[in-house]
Amino acid sequence: MTIEERNQRGSELLDKMLGPDQAKDIRQAWKEIAPDFEQYVVEFVAGEIWCRPKLDLRTKSLATISALAALGRTLALKLNIRFALHNGVTREDIVETLLQIAPYAGFPATWEGLAMAHEVFQEEPA
Repeated sequence: MTIEERNQRGSELLDKMLGPDQAKDIRQAWKEIAPDFEQYVVEFVAGEIWCRPKLDLRTKSLATISALAALGRTLALKLNIRFALHNGVTREDIVETLLQIAPYAGFPATWEGLAMAHEVFQEEPA
């Protein structure tokens, strides 16, 4: 697959997971910071990794939320909680996923993850 094909596939997936307007805004923010970063995320993360066929988007979202919360990566966590809500994940699924990591990643990681989820839940329609 060419870079252009991965870029197209990644762009389409981001539009699906955020909606076209929100995807455009986040991509613009990445471009303003570092155009290469935006390109890597769209082509590789979205266009290659997220488009692999073995796991569905719902499962990928829950796995990603777990990892980001455990690592304390709150910016990426908030974005991926938004993705998850567009990928068929319920608010309850997100809360349960974050509670599941408490004994493994620690209560502070769970607490911060729940706080990020709460912020997103307040901003996103139910």
